[in-house]
Amino acid sequence: MSAITPVRAFAAIIALAMLIAAPASAVPPKKTTINIAGMAYSPTPVTVRVGETVEWVNKDVVDHTATEKNAASKEALWNVSIAPGKSATVVMKTRGSFDYFCRYHPNMVARLTVK
Repeated sequence: MSAITPVRAFAAIIALAMLIAAPASAVPPKKTTINIAGMAYSPTPVTVRVGETVEWVNKDVVDHTATEKNAASKEALWNVSIAPGKSATVVMKTRGSFDYFCRYHPNMVARLTVK
């Protein structure tokens, strides 16, 4: 059995210090998918956390939007257009409960809560 030399002990201490100081593996933010099909958002309501991504996927054959209710004001949080067969994403940055709708089909409504 070989003895632990000062050089080996020092190397072990440095390696341990690097492991302790290294940041944890970055976990990518969660992505929540909301489908648009049959002229409706699904699921609804949806709850996500600040920093998470919401993706709307348009499975209909017509254009849709996901327009936060205050889109007409300067305080609108998001307003995305989604062509048929396409998707759009928004990273949620503000806490609260938000109603949204489709600008082209105002009867399409849903709610998103950001914690």
